[in-house]
Amino acid sequence: MRFSTVSIFALAVAATAAPAFAQGELNLYSSRHYDTDERLYSDFEDQTGITINRIEGNADELIARMEAEGANSPADVLLTVDTSRLQRAKDAGVLQAVESDVLEQRIPGQYQDADNQWFGFSLRGRIIFYAKDRVENPPQTYMELADPAYDDSICIRSSTNTYNQTLLASIIENEGEEAAREWANGIVENMARDPQGGDTDQLRGLVSGECDIAVSNTYYFARAMAEQVDGVSEKIDSIGWVFPNQDSNGAHVNLSGGGLAVNAPNRENAVKFLEYLASDSAQQYFAAGNNEYPAVEGVETTEAVDKLGEFKADDVDLSAVAEHLGQAQEIFNEAGWE
Repeated sequence: MRFSTVSIFALAVAATAAPAFAQGELNLYSSRHYDTDERLYSDFEDQTGITINRIEGNADELIARMEAEGANSPADVLLTVDTSRLQRAKDAGVLQAVESDVLEQRIPGQYQDADNQWFGFSLRGRIIFYAKDRVENPPQTYMELADPAYDDSICIRSSTNTYNQTLLASIIENEGEEAAREWANGIVENMARDPQGGDTDQLRGLVSGECDIAVSNTYYFARAMAEQVDGVSEKIDSIGWVFPNQDSNGAHVNLSGGGLAVNAPNRENAVKFLEYLASDSAQQYFAAGNNEYPAVEGVETTEAVDKLGEFKADDVDLSAVAEHLGQAQEIFNEAGWE
């Protein structure tokens, strides 16, 4: 039986039920919610003859479901966004190591789990945006965002947001715990409003004048350049951007990635799918479909992403960054970052 994109709850199965699987199937648990990924899946099916049975849902729900299903889980591959969620899946014991020369050679080492339990397939820069008409000297580094000169200026998401958690974890890895604490406290002092909404809402804050500086992933802004995004696109030319830390370690990137389920019933097909995600064609779909940066070097990006310009990405090992995620949340809590 083939599943289409459906609610995780509508497809709930008993953990004690041991389903039968056809030889040519792959059971994909995905928290990516982009319609443009359809081509990604259909091309794999056309190339291999393997049918993808797809279940979509919130990443935490999918991970919890895999835990509850245990040895009887039908999941072959978990696909999700951000290093924090990939690490959460690893910590929950729902992934297993993959030995693949293709993945080792294609995916840069800093975007792989140290134990080969997850791999990043696309990148999103988390950078600084600003109102051109109100900010003459925008911050050039993440640490400068905490400078009192930007008091009452910043729009940024909640501390529970995985992108912010991974950003702070990277600051811990690069700058140390004390600097990370100072940064979090400084950002709280410089907030123009309480954290609210998603990344697009931070960009809308620039347009509306609620704030002068915002932190967002690159693909949200690129999307607003490529298509109509209410509250952003109509004033897109009023927004400038900075890739931070270009004179030091480089701009922070987070991942969209995946791993092999620990009890995968179709293990061989699952590894084929993960290797396919590292192919040039699949990497192009990631780029074209959601204005992301391919993890594999040399793959073209979209026109909107090209407009952002080239930048130096932080080459810190994201597996090492993931070790600081719990500490990052503690620092957020202590700083009073809602």
